[in-house]
Amino acid sequence: MKFDPAQNIQNLQYFGEFGGVNPSIEDSSTYTFLKASKMEEVFEKEVEGCYLYSRHWNPTNRYLSQALARMENTESAVVTASGMAAITSTLLQLCSHGDEIVSSRIVYGGTYAFLKNVAPRFGIRTHFVDFTKLGEIEKAITPFTKVVYCESVSNPLLEVADLQKIGELCKRYSVKFIVDNTFTPMILTPANWGADVVIHSLTKFINGTSDTVAGAVCGSNEFIHSLSDVSHGTIMLLGPVMDSHRAASILKNLHSLHLRMQQHSKNAFYIAKLLKAEGYDIRYPGLPDAPGHPVLKRLMNQGYGFGGMVLLNMGTREKAYALMERMQQVNIGYLAVSLGYYKTLFSAPGSSTSSEIPEGERDALGLSDGLVRISIGLDSDIEETGRKMLQCISEVTSTFESKVVTKPESSLYAAALQ
Repeated sequence: MKFDPAQNIQNLQYFGEFGGVNPSIEDSSTYTFLKASKMEEVFEKEVEGCYLYSRHWNPTNRYLSQALARMENTESAVVTASGMAAITSTLLQLCSHGDEIVSSRIVYGGTYAFLKNVAPRFGIRTHFVDFTKLGEIEKAITPFTKVVYCESVSNPLLEVADLQKIGELCKRYSVKFIVDNTFTPMILTPANWGADVVIHSLTKFINGTSDTVAGAVCGSNEFIHSLSDVSHGTIMLLGPVMDSHRAASILKNLHSLHLRMQQHSKNAFYIAKLLKAEGYDIRYPGLPDAPGHPVLKRLMNQGYGFGGMVLLNMGTREKAYALMERMQQVNIGYLAVSLGYYKTLFSAPGSSTSSEIPEGERDALGLSDGLVRISIGLDSDIEETGRKMLQCISEVTSTFESKVVTKPESSLYAAALQ
């Protein structure tokens, strides 16, 4: 049966306190009780319709959480103050001293830094492996493994994880499968392929207006309740609570997400085909010859495209920097980190969003200094954007007296297939 995340969200109905079409914003930090015994009960367990303290739960945050759970086809969800808060709270809830994590070698730099530098302080060890090779994942699983962690489409190399096969593997070994789905909301539904927990940085595509930092954890009722447990829950006790006004704003933006993802994908596909046709070293999972294309096509929800992220290899840091500066000068977009904005954003991941990974390890992973990560915007005239982008690349390559030519030994595709 076809799963439609957009319709699941649209089918939710909330009324404001006075019949408004938007739910009322609850900005209280604490809540009253008519009976002291009811307060005691709420401290011990969740009680439907009762709220204790906004670090625990807040009605406005719950509205957004319920919508996100519908989108990800999970029983429940909880929102946090950032994507990293969602990631770290989830991992610390599931893992303790002596436990191990098997993680994709290609993950967001902040996630990598937490797993590599912070988790070991708690006695948690991480094995980083190539998640495009199922055998490597299975080989890394030990009796101490509690979590297998990956991104549905990796940041920044756009490798596609075979969620179905990894999910089956995790079930066989009875380990929790956690997927960061930030790059592909609507496009992929990891819970449908075996993910136990789905994480988002709401900052990106889901909010879409680059004015909010937020995160979400989607999973079973049992797991979400454990995160907010007053005695043992990491979200409750570490306190990464989302502001209710921000939650209300994200909820409004969420209802247009399906339209935005369709346009991001349409525009990114056009740009990727254009640059590929000109012989540039480009990666986009929507291209038929991209390494992850068959997997993504098999797992994706129809109608939302292949995503809004494109990766271009300019060969050297100098060319990458010059190109980004020139594209900003001619108003293609902004030289800025993050993604999912209405305007195109571009950055060099090796020196920005993946800079937490040591330089030697970045080289081994194919994260060269010449890479430019491009979050394609909602441009109405994408053909004009494409012409301007080609002109910028031509100017930069001419300045450096060389043309970016795809060489199998150094190309993005070759690196992915090694």
